[in-house]
Parts: sequence; structure tokens; C-alpha cells
Amino acid sequence: MKINTFTKVIASGAMATLLSMSMVTSAQADSKRLTSPIPDWTGGAVTCKIAQILLEQELGYKVKAISMPSGPGVYEAIAAGDLDFACESWPSYSASKEVMMTKWGGDGSVSYLGDVGVVGTSTYFVPRYFIDEVANDLTSYAQLNKYKAHFATIETGGKGRLIACPTAGWECKDQERLDLLGVDFVAVELGTEAAAWAEAQAAYARHEPFLLYAWTPHWIHAALDLVGIELPEYGSVEWPESGWGEDITFNYGNPDSMSAHGDAAYLLGHMNLSNVEQSALVMAVDVDGRDIDEVVQEWVDANKDEWKHWLL
Repeated sequence: MKINTFTKVIASGAMATLLSMSMVTSAQADSKRLTSPIPDWTGGAVTCKIAQILLEQELGYKVKAISMPSGPGVYEAIAAGDLDFACESWPSYSASKEVMMTKWGGDGSVSYLGDVGVVGTSTYFVPRYFIDEVANDLTSYAQLNKYKAHFATIETGGKGRLIACPTAGWECKDQERLDLLGVDFVAVELGTEAAAWAEAQAAYARHEPFLLYAWTPHWIHAALDLVGIELPEYGSVEWPESGWGEDITFNYGNPDSMSAHGDAAYLLGHMNLSNVEQSALVMAVDVDGRDIDEVVQEWVDANKDEWKHWLL
């Protein structure tokens, strides 16, 4: 069959229209893709999983969640545009905020999106039975050296042992703090949050003394009866000689990406997850051994009246 010129023109135009429509659809699909790191502690992972589910199920995004250590690298990747957003930064743990975020006097290469709702505190803890049975006067770091022999291990020699902040990327600077305060202890990083809790729980089961870095909100305080050790108040001396301040946690993102995805930025800036809610979710994952996707999806399904206000 011979196709006349007019038919060819129509066919050509239709093809161009289809191609154009395909390109628009592809561009729209690409515009609804976001990349975020998975926080390397369960509380942060829960917060970000809630955000991911709502972004995907309510706002039509596809979120690529990648594993990477928390800390300065996350801020650098956000500033470079390799990550679009990240969840639940704890201000006391991040010197990068002061360099990159205008809220803290930085250059604006990373955007503060809004508070998460979770408010954290951190310090060192000992089991209550050690206070009751051995060290009635142990209330602050100033008395730790008096009892260091009780906390010493083969690996620390005559020094006490601190089950420290699990990874260097969290920027706790435990050994620096101990040295600055004259506390004759060794900070031992076990690599993961789970390893630190397992170590503390094993020592607790044996009724042994231990000094543990921990924070609230967390299920560990429901599992173990712990007493906080006072550190110099945050801001009274230069970090890391001080303890931690009260941490009003926040979400943060790449300025260009969040400007282009206003509905996502609104959600990330208007989340309001309480300490009690997060603790229950973390306990279901860490203690009950349930799958985080299942636990968080159940929470999302049961709490629409709460999270619907987080959406634009």
C-alpha cells in the first residue's frame, strides 16, 4: 500500500506527540524520586521509615534508601546533591550543622527542614545495683576514678571501661571527654548499637558493674534499671569536655531538591513523632524482633488522624 505524504506527516506528528508525552512522563517519574540514608540507630530508622512510607504511599514518590554511616559524610552527601534528605539529626552530635546550616551560622549548603518531635538526652549510666551495693556516693564523673577497679577489664588494664558510643561517626568523642575530665577509663566502641546493648545486658545479667553510654528515648531504660552519671553541663565548658545538651532532633535536606519537592519538604518539616511513640516502635523492632517495615506500616495505618496534618 502506498502511503501519501499527508499520511506520513500525520504519522510523523503522532509519533512526535507520543515521544514528547513519553519524555514528559519519564521526567515526571524522575522528579518523584528521592534518595535518603538509613540511620544507623533504630530510633532514627523508625523515623525515616515513617517518612518513606508517607512519601511513597501518600505523595507518590519513590524513595531509594541507602545504608551509610551517620555523621559528617551524610551532611557532605546532602550538600553535594547525592542525597536529597536525611532524618533525625541530633544537634549535640553534629559539628557539621555549624558549617553547613544557616540556623547555626553555616553557609546554607544543607537546609534545616523542621523538628522531628523526638527530644533526646544522653549521658553515661551505671546499673542501680552498683550504686545501692557498692558506690552510694557515685553521682558524677568526679567519683568514677574512685571505683575504676570495679570497671576494669583485661583489655583496659588498671583503667575502667566505658561501653562507649558505638561508632566514631556519631561524633560522641568519648575518649576525648574522659581524658579532658581526668577520668581514668578507656572508651570501647563496639561498632553497632545492638552490640553495645548486648554487652550491657550480658553484664547486667551477671550482676556486674559497667559504665554505659546511652540516650533517651530508648527501650534499654525499660529493660535495665540504670542511673545517670552527671557530666559538666553542655555549654559550661567547651565540647567535648561537657556532656550533651537536650537534643531537639530535626530533619534536613539538599536546598535545591527540597525547593523542587515542596510537598516532600513540607512533610519532613511537619512530622511530630513523640518520644513515647518512637520508644514503642523501637521496642517492637529491637526487643520483640519484628520487621521494621511491618511495625511502621501498622503505625501508619492506625494513626492517619495524626499524620494527615503532616501533609501539604
